Amino acid sequence: MKRIALPMSLFTVLLVACQRTPPAEPAAAEPAAPAPVSAPAPSPAGAAPVAASDADWQGYGAAQLGIDAEQLRTAWTGELQGDTAADGGCYYLSPAAHSEGGPFFMLEAGKFVRYDVRGGDTAAPGGGRIGMDLAQLQALYPQAEPLQPHKYVEGGKVLRVPATDGSQGVLVVELGADGKATTWRVGLPPQVDYVEGCG
Repeated sequence: MKRIALPMSLFTVLLVACQRTPPAEPAAAEPAAPAPVSAPAPSPAGAAPVAASDADWQGYGAAQLGIDAEQLRTAWTGELQGDTAADGGCYYLSPAAHSEGGPFFMLEAGKFVRYDVRGGDTAAPGGGRIGMDLAQLQALYPQAEPLQPHKYVEGGKVLRVPATDGSQGVLVVELGADGKATTWRVGLPPQVDYVEGCG
């Protein structure tokens, strides 16, 4: 068997190559941490969701301020009851199947000019409700006019709020001596400001 002589330099290269440690496997990339999920912002303290309401600055549901009595009866899906004023004077119609709180529809000169809510939990345009205190109402209605004294309730107040939608509608909220809303109404001037209703 013949031996093959290798030059010393080649032998050294082979020896070094055999002793070299293999390169380390690349470290597996660590999975990226999931992006933090932010929790939904909490509601302001004391804020309650406002239930949907048919009340708005321009009427109540399909019954829009300014329509005549016949159009009101057509727009309202149920029966309306009440005595009409033959001379075109002021009178109220109310739904036959309604709560004692209303709505009550005021007509004058044959036109629907205002609706009143005197009880229950119906939200006024903008979210006001019977039972709210003055601070809550003023927070909801920054455009309200300066507070006025109530004509008949000692210590009572009246908050008058022009519409926010550019219409002629006005919200009037009456507050008792305890500072809480007792009734509210929406309508067109001058009828919305009749303190006695049709009285």
